[in-house]
Amino acid sequence: MSQERWDVKLQFLNGPLRFQDLPPARGPVVRLGANPGPGAVRLTGYRGVDDRQAVITVYDGAHISIAPVGVNQVRVATHQNVDWAELLPIQKRADLSPGSVIHLGPPNRGCTFVFVEARRLGDWQKQQIVTLDEQAKSLAAGQGTIDASGGRPWWFLPTILSITLLTTVAVLVRGLDILRPKAPPLGPVDQGEVVYKRFTLADVRGANLEGLSGEGIEQAFDAWVMRPNVDASGIDQLAEPANWDPTFLQWTTASVAWHARAWNFWGRLESREREYRTVVSMLREAKLPEVFAAIPYQESSYTDDAKSPVCALGWWQFMPEVALRGGMKVKSCHFKDKTVWTPTQVIPVKGVLRNAPYVLKTPKNVSCKIQRCDVDERTDLALSTKGAIKLLNEAYGDAELRRSGAVVQATILSHNAGYDDARFSSKKNERRPTNILPAYRKHLKQDNLKFDPHFYGKNITCVGDEVHDIMQTNNRCDGVLANQTQHYAYSIVAQHILAACYYGKNYGQEKEWRDYRQLTVGDGYCTTLGVPTAAEVKKNTGNRGG
Repeated sequence: MSQERWDVKLQFLNGPLRFQDLPPARGPVVRLGANPGPGAVRLTGYRGVDDRQAVITVYDGAHISIAPVGVNQVRVATHQNVDWAELLPIQKRADLSPGSVIHLGPPNRGCTFVFVEARRLGDWQKQQIVTLDEQAKSLAAGQGTIDASGGRPWWFLPTILSITLLTTVAVLVRGLDILRPKAPPLGPVDQGEVVYKRFTLADVRGANLEGLSGEGIEQAFDAWVMRPNVDASGIDQLAEPANWDPTFLQWTTASVAWHARAWNFWGRLESREREYRTVVSMLREAKLPEVFAAIPYQESSYTDDAKSPVCALGWWQFMPEVALRGGMKVKSCHFKDKTVWTPTQVIPVKGVLRNAPYVLKTPKNVSCKIQRCDVDERTDLALSTKGAIKLLNEAYGDAELRRSGAVVQATILSHNAGYDDARFSSKKNERRPTNILPAYRKHLKQDNLKFDPHFYGKNITCVGDEVHDIMQTNNRCDGVLANQTQHYAYSIVAQHILAACYYGKNYGQEKEWRDYRQLTVGDGYCTTLGVPTAAEVKKNTGNRGG
């Protein structure tokens, strides 16, 4: 009696498996998930996918179906051009035919693949029966002896024995921790800082990256940076980690490690959950990358009254003129010398430290002259976020930056350095070379390139103490970005990576964080980061919220 095995061929349309020609998945039952067990389809690197998300069954090749595991979301369509948010998840079992398209997880997360076909591998016993029959005939003719191995080569049994021995040794070594000491745990280990804003190369080298580098951080970097970059640029090859900006990734990883170790960082996230949630919701509504929600954390630690030496104020730290361009009202600002001033231009004057009427500069220091403004919407979270969305869209909507493959990081950088202020200058042909668009164009010209996804990392060239010196703002260290701009975007990405884990773990019941909760299950990147609970944070920060 013969047996047949039907296997399943799948082709993934997004994420880490997109460019891989996977071998057929072994049937008749094919499990799919982040950690589905041996012999199954492991969906590493996909946010929103549970350990065991779905099961495909195929027994006779004529009837193939997929079913969700528990309440997990599975959607099935007949073609790729579908808005998954408009398609209800299946409740039980759905039949598949060649060309069926399946999406696992929430509409804006998870993975999408095509069911290509079910392949019959044939009667697996057939060849063995034929071989033994031929051996029997040879024996009857006196020409040999029966090979009871059923056609296995001479090296088969020794190899199996070797593998068994090596596996046994590996299990014992792993269990006894013979070969290597245990790595220090990730997660908070000291009070630390609310925010680590700028790093030197020594800081990067001193970060504890044990257990963080590699697949875990790649999942996060892909989710928050590279997927939006791929969508904006149409450069599918950027989905592969080998094509990412390695320097940007290195500095981001170090920033994640430094922030994760600080109780005060987690405490500030805890105390600002409602405000962070408001910004994420507004960014989603505007269809902007959610990683931008960490900009107010970097700028003001999510406080309304933070003020910089050059009079940037509020959640997003807008300078008065920039706030005006974003649609915010800033009127009747009182200086220390009793002067009352209202911005009328929509960009700061060139050379702010020297020329802005509201900045007081001494040989060793810079300070803001403004004491208060009678009307100032920079301190209103909703109004300032609305203005931020308008301003972020200047860079994020720029066709040239979108084609670069680096529009996410370029847009973040534009919040610090400006996008292209010369558009609004009253002086003809005025150049503002530290703005992001002209800086990017200069970089392309210098390297003779048409576009460059590695634009940011190649211009992290200030790596010493000059990073922290506000009096050296125009020091570019042979790059095209100002020193402090160079050390801006990677910290913001790192902060959002950790914020997504924290809010998903502790506030996943809130509708705004429900998708983030998926990051904390299975072998997603949050699992390796040692994310504390809200109770642990409150205990270790004295319930001060950082």
